[in-house]
Amino acid sequence: MDVQVKKIEGSWDAGYALHKHTLSSVYLGVDEWGHDRFDNTRSEPGEALYKLKYQSDWKQVELLAAQVRETLLPLFGKIGLIVPMPASIVRARQPVYELAHALGRLTDIRVFDEMIVKAPALPGSPALKNLYTREQKDAALSGRISINECITNEGCWNALLLDDLFDTGATMDAVCQALRTYLKIKNIYAAAITWK
Repeated sequence: MDVQVKKIEGSWDAGYALHKHTLSSVYLGVDEWGHDRFDNTRSEPGEALYKLKYQSDWKQVELLAAQVRETLLPLFGKIGLIVPMPASIVRARQPVYELAHALGRLTDIRVFDEMIVKAPALPGSPALKNLYTREQKDAALSGRISINECITNEGCWNALLLDDLFDTGATMDAVCQALRTYLKIKNIYAAAITWK
């Protein structure tokens, strides 16, 4: 898989993404239902992620997890646990959780998909993906992220936050700030499949 690793900035100790999601997008006009249509060219990780999220192509999970292991994990210190980012859309199977568990199987690193608790938005609030500025997203996330202190072992571990698409970093920053209050978490690393 062709990757072009980019450093992603935020309140974590180090962070990287595999590749830009969409390389080019040409507007094609409106379809018969009134929806805007585009001809998108995606990077290889972007295409794999698109197939996973929007075409339920679950074969992409292992490919993407293997690429994260090969390309991104060597850029971090020793990782003690993997924390998938909370999903923004409710699905029967959550792609980010599937990616985290596949990465956990490949690396023998435990996944804590119940550690981050994201309270629902107020009724009538726009979805985060429909907000465009960092300030709007920060305001929408205020007070909604908390930690379920579910680590039962003694000790302190480096955590890998795993996300599919990195945009402004607002949610990842909110999760990171919450994780910093948990005494069992030492360094926090951030990994994303693609950036917007």
